[in-house]
Amino acid sequence: MRLDEADPKGLVRESYRIEGITLGECKSILVDWALSLPVDAPMKEAIRVVMAEYALGAPDHPMSKVLEEGLMAPEAPKRRGGRAARVSGV
Repeated sequence: MRLDEADPKGLVRESYRIEGITLGECKSILVDWALSLPVDAPMKEAIRVVMAEYALGAPDHPMSKVLEEGLMAPEAPKRRGGRAARVSGV
């Protein structure tokens, strides 16, 4: 995944440029960032890409902590609709 795919609106990039940004503000930006990704985008891969670009140079930045927490979060379960949701073993 390329950086322009992982941070299509530059939200993570800009968060690292904001002086005095708080952990809460970074969490809010991360939600906006996640919503800007395509539905089928691999979230953890996108996090790794933006971390490699921005977090390595600023390990004490609040966004670096938020991104690390994002990597630790369990994957969201996939929605099963229609017949697959009603019939076990499918």
